[in-house]
Parts: sequence; structure tokens; C-alpha cells
Amino acid sequence: MPEVRGRLTASRSLEDLTWLRVGGPADWLFQPADVEDLMHFMRSLDGATPVFPMGVGSNLIVRDGGLRAVVVRMGRGFNQIRIEGNRVIAGAAALDAHVAKKAADAGIDLTFLRTIPGSIGGAVRMNAGCYGSYVADAFVDARAITREGHEIRLTSEDLGFAYRQTDLAADCIIVEATFEGPSAEPEALLERMQDQLRRRDESQPTKDRSAGSTFRNPAGFSSTGRTDDRHDLKAWKVIDEAGMRGARVGGAQMSEKHPNFLINADNATAADLEELGELVRKKVFMNSGIELQWEIMRVGEPAPSKD
Repeated sequence: MPEVRGRLTASRSLEDLTWLRVGGPADWLFQPADVEDLMHFMRSLDGATPVFPMGVGSNLIVRDGGLRAVVVRMGRGFNQIRIEGNRVIAGAAALDAHVAKKAADAGIDLTFLRTIPGSIGGAVRMNAGCYGSYVADAFVDARAITREGHEIRLTSEDLGFAYRQTDLAADCIIVEATFEGPSAEPEALLERMQDQLRRRDESQPTKDRSAGSTFRNPAGFSSTGRTDDRHDLKAWKVIDEAGMRGARVGGAQMSEKHPNFLINADNATAADLEELGELVRKKVFMNSGIELQWEIMRVGEPAPSKD
């Protein structure tokens, strides 16, 4: 491995780095000190070695056998948030909720980020959104480091934003993103975010160990939060209609409160969680002909056979 100024750890378990608290070890975990450290590492790393960028693990299942790759996880050197006029520049490790609050204090409306779990790097990669607003709507550009260690600037056209996805290469690492939102009174924005949190807590299992929404909405868009919102093609609705609310496999369960939330209810393994998710997909397809698509990213290898 290349010499680094950050932290480089061999055979590092990823279990404690994911919200679902499952997963085997990565061959290496690299936590760069800053952008220059990351660029040097990527340039010096053997080109055949796979690289997996990881945020705070809020939308991720790492399988029990772990990852045969270098996992790159940004920390304190990448969580700054600064305001320039009506723009917000946020490091990839900055939490979405913190960005929304900092923006609101400056009178910039990025309130849709307040209830999205995770960090900015993942939010950009997945075009995260809620209440009818998406990262794509506020995105200006981003800085990223390629697998070869070069710094590039990405526009909306480069990323090709779509529902819960972009065209960003899997081993390209976002280090910073710039957003622009409409102006509003800070008090009104803070009040709106409090209302969003209240509604979230009423409808979602926020106290359980989950990774947010498990499947993408078949409708192809997120909930709008409006009173005229339709639910017939929402993932939670078709899961409920298939009788899978509260369904269990091992320690994994589909939430009773919100059936599109897969939770680690009782020391689940990654295999339990993925098996339950696939069972839900099968039951929904049998019931409605709808083929649900995973929103949670699943990576790595299954646990070695005990045979």
C-alpha cells in the first residue's frame, strides 16, 4: 500500500460503520487526511486494486464476507460547510442535515436535505431527495477524484441525474459539492424543517436500526409531502398489499410502522437482511406484477460456506 498521511487499516470490519450494523471486513480501509492525501493514494495504488467510496453507511448493506477492495471513507478533513452568497459549498463527509441547517441559518432553502440520512457525497451520487425535491434541483457542480488520482469538476450533465441514480463511475470519489437554493427567511426555513422532522418521526421507524427506504418507488419519484400525494405506486403501499408489513427472516424485519424500511431487529446478519429483501421483491411481484428495485446499495461477498 502507498504511504499516506491519513489512516490506512488492513482487514477492517465495516460492521460498525454502517447504520444496519452488519458486514464483514474490507481488505483495507483508507481515511485520507485531505484531498492531496487522497490524490496521492489513488495515483500510487495498483491499478488492479478495486476502490469503493463509502460515506456514513446510511444506505448500505455490506455482505458478511466483506469487501475485496480498498474502502475510502472521508472524515473530518472533508466535512466543512461554507456559504458564498446564495451558494452552499459542502465537503463530501458533511451530513445532509447539517448542510440543510447551515443553509437555513443563511437564508438559503435546502430544507429537503434535513431528513435525508447520510452525507453529501452519497446524496449527490444517489440524487437523494424527498418532498418532491432532489439534489439535482439545487446542484451546481462538484469536485471529485478519479481512480487515477486526478481532480475533476463535475456538472449536472456529467452526472446525468435520474431518480435515485447518477452516471458517476463507481470508483470516482466526490470530495466537495456546491448547491444553490432560493432565498427565504431563516425562521420560516427552520420551522419547515421542524415540521418535516415531526412528520418523519410520525411515519418512519426512526428509533430502529435501518438504512432508510429499502426500495425505490415504482412510480419513479419520491413522496411530495403534499396532501394530494398518491400512494398507489409507492413501495410501502405495494409491500403492504403483498402482506409483507412486519415480515421477518432471522433477525431482519420489514418495519411494522413503515413497510419499506428494512430493520435489524435482532442481531441480523447481512444475509438475513438481503434474503428478506429478496423475499419482499418476490411477494410483491407475485401479488402485483411490480418488480421492486433496491434503493439500498448491497456490496461485497457472502460469508464463506461452513461446509
